[in-house]
Amino acid sequence: TEEFAALGYESVHFGQGQWNGVAIISKIGLEKPQPNFAVGEPDAEARVVSAVCGGITVVCVYVPNGRELDHDHYHYKLRWMKQLKDHVDAIAKPTGDVVVTGDFNIAPEDIDVWDPAALAGSTHVSPEERKVLGELCAWGLTDIYRDQNPDPKLYSWWDYRDGSFHKGHGMRIDLVLTSASVAKRTTSSVIDRNARKGEKPSDHAPVMITVSKK
Repeated sequence: TEEFAALGYESVHFGQGQWNGVAIISKIGLEKPQPNFAVGEPDAEARVVSAVCGGITVVCVYVPNGRELDHDHYHYKLRWMKQLKDHVDAIAKPTGDVVVTGDFNIAPEDIDVWDPAALAGSTHVSPEERKVLGELCAWGLTDIYRDQNPDPKLYSWWDYRDGSFHKGHGMRIDLVLTSASVAKRTTSSVIDRNARKGEKPSDHAPVMITVSKK
């Protein structure tokens, strides 16, 4: 936090060592910091943090992976997504400026994975996961990257194994969901694939949007 402050940023983070963690870093103000959910039982894992930055309610998430369809973690993931919707509804309004973003561990549609047939029966692409994501979006959020970039083979995550990045075997599971008012002011949305090419990179590529002022 001190390092960010020295660079002119305000920040809030919610972490669990090496396992889970989310943060919001802002140069346009940071108000109403909210680690964890605002409603319901607090989650035992550090997976959501919220704040108001420059008048925009920002919710940063790290959605549970789910592991396997018959695993308890999968049902935890579905419950978590439903609680996320309740959380967003408690702290914001669809008519306001809202951004919900992070690693959702859900590919919204078949176009968002390299081979739907190969991934059938797995987490990240199951009908139930897509349903709870759709319910969140139905609250009043737009998948802005897909809205502005309709082409196939646009991914944000590639497995480290088997040369997946170089083969183009990826998934788009890192999302930026915006309310209508933010979507109208979003002038660009990009996935920085170059960040995935570096030495010891993350298996995720950054997803970035540019939003004009009101």
